[in-house]
Amino acid sequence: MASVTYEHVTKRFGDVVAVNDMDVFIEDKEFLVLVGPSGCGKTTALRLLAGLEEITEGKILIEDRVVNDIAPKDRDIAMVFQSYALYPHMSVYDNMAFGLKLRKTPKQEIKSRVEEAAEILGIEALLDRKPRQLSGGQRQRVAVGRAIVREPKVFLFDEPLSNLDAKLRVQTRAEISKLHQRLKTTFIYVTHDQVEAMTMASRIAVIKDGILHQVDTPQQLYDNPANVFVAGFIGSPAMNFFNARLDRADGGLMIDAGAFQVPIPDTKVDRYGPHAGKQVVFGIRPDDIHDPLFAPPGIHAASVEAQVDVTELMGNEIFMHLMLGEYVAVGRIDPRSQLRVGDKAQLVFNMDNMHLFEPEGEQKTIQ
Repeated sequence: MASVTYEHVTKRFGDVVAVNDMDVFIEDKEFLVLVGPSGCGKTTALRLLAGLEEITEGKILIEDRVVNDIAPKDRDIAMVFQSYALYPHMSVYDNMAFGLKLRKTPKQEIKSRVEEAAEILGIEALLDRKPRQLSGGQRQRVAVGRAIVREPKVFLFDEPLSNLDAKLRVQTRAEISKLHQRLKTTFIYVTHDQVEAMTMASRIAVIKDGILHQVDTPQQLYDNPANVFVAGFIGSPAMNFFNARLDRADGGLMIDAGAFQVPIPDTKVDRYGPHAGKQVVFGIRPDDIHDPLFAPPGIHAASVEAQVDVTELMGNEIFMHLMLGEYVAVGRIDPRSQLRVGDKAQLVFNMDNMHLFEPEGEQKTIQ
């Protein structure tokens, strides 16, 4: 097994900087997910590690070995792509065994590895079938099995669930997580789906425009985002943002967003006091907007008047789209709420979980 290190890695395609000074250490046996919007550079970062693209600047290490000039086949990695890339004329067994045959691995060892991988993935009964006889989920398992039989030091996954339907994505997501626990190998996984990232990763690297914005555990990213981009990208529905001014009021601090004013809890006054009188971006997650009848006890609740614009009943919760003056916000409301479209209502923000960000530049979290 192996650690992976990106040391100030940059990749340019002409004038376009696809990966910009990426610097991250991935521990042995870690499950790291690279996440970000389409075109952010996450797949390019993966391809640089695989040797499918040349590095412009910096270096990549697998364990202590610099692999910049090492051929892809000699890097001891295995990659699973978004497309299954199976040979249609070969059986499942032959698809999984093909790479080992090219390496002139003994037949008995090939048989042993393929059968073991098939057992891990639950596809033992499919070994004699051709890819056209398989469902999308089964084909993806075969593609993963082809990677497993190589017994690589590092597994690379490039959006492997994109071609699956919603139910199968959830199922396969859990299977890949279990696979990581069983194989105890380093996994690096690319996705644009932050739900995949949150549910699978031991750490997440959030990328935008080729720049690595934050690397941390899923819970830390959710609770303590580094800036507005990370805060808005991690969490579903996304965090609500309001342009506001931070003012002193009655010995404390008040957020004035124009359409509403909410007090900051006393426990946060020392932290935010130095920024009094300045413009800020106020952030509150949908989870922290409540119908007052069903608000959790013991929170610092700030009352806000809003008009209900749209409701989406999810069964265990309601996604409530709200109008607060010029602002639109989304709340995850208790399904027992009787609020309906068109109602003007007093809702409450849980100010214990509020966020403040700088209004310009990188829009960093105000510490």
